[in-house]
Amino acid sequence: MNVLRALIVDDEPLARERLRGLLEREPGVEIVGECENGTAALAAIRLATPDLVFLDMSMPGCDGLQVIAQLPEEKRPAIIFATAHERFAVDAFNVAAVDYLLKPFDGERLQMALLRARDHLIARDAGGPVRAVEIPAGTRKNERIAVRADGRIVFLRSEEIRWVEAADNYVLLHLASGRLMVRETLAAVEARLGPGSFARVNRSALVQLDQIKELQPTVSGDYTVLLRDGTKLSLSRSFRGQLDKLAPGVS
Repeated sequence: MNVLRALIVDDEPLARERLRGLLEREPGVEIVGECENGTAALAAIRLATPDLVFLDMSMPGCDGLQVIAQLPEEKRPAIIFATAHERFAVDAFNVAAVDYLLKPFDGERLQMALLRARDHLIARDAGGPVRAVEIPAGTRKNERIAVRADGRIVFLRSEEIRWVEAADNYVLLHLASGRLMVRETLAAVEARLGPGSFARVNRSALVQLDQIKELQPTVSGDYTVLLRDGTKLSLSRSFRGQLDKLAPGVS
């Protein structure tokens, strides 16, 4: 599959514009249309037969789940939910969505979702098993991940991880009890932890939201993220969109 034909469905014009801008930077993606409600989305899906639909959950009249309920499973495009609400994540899992993007998301997170969509469509066309969305951390209790470090397999609860630092082909997990070096990319760890409890503040650092003590302005107009253990991390300009997640209602 060379080109993903994508449909954008969101009742907020600015959200559609932002997603369109991100998708236009991605090679191998063709935007076949935009819709502002679920009723228009159903008509567009039947007419344009997109490979992939970016679907908002909360829309007036006909929400995202109602859209999916009216699409025959065998003719359903790959669905990526793009929403500001975590509470629908379990519903997304139940309808076998490909991914679940929490707004605001960045280009790197979008690329991950596109890769999952391609894998989903290839597996479906080949008659193999397809992989549904992973429920974000924060929507499941006692979330834990397994990491391989120094020949051991270590099980960690997500709340034990204060922040994660990229180190070439490794990541350094900063824990309350010390540090662990893991051979994994930062993007892969971010996907496993989910967007509900962690946020990227720059290309090399992922932080647990509960560990943030302050956002300190700098003379250049940027921010320094101060963690509860005294660690200071820069909030880079390319990740300023995360400010709404770091400090809801303040930005």
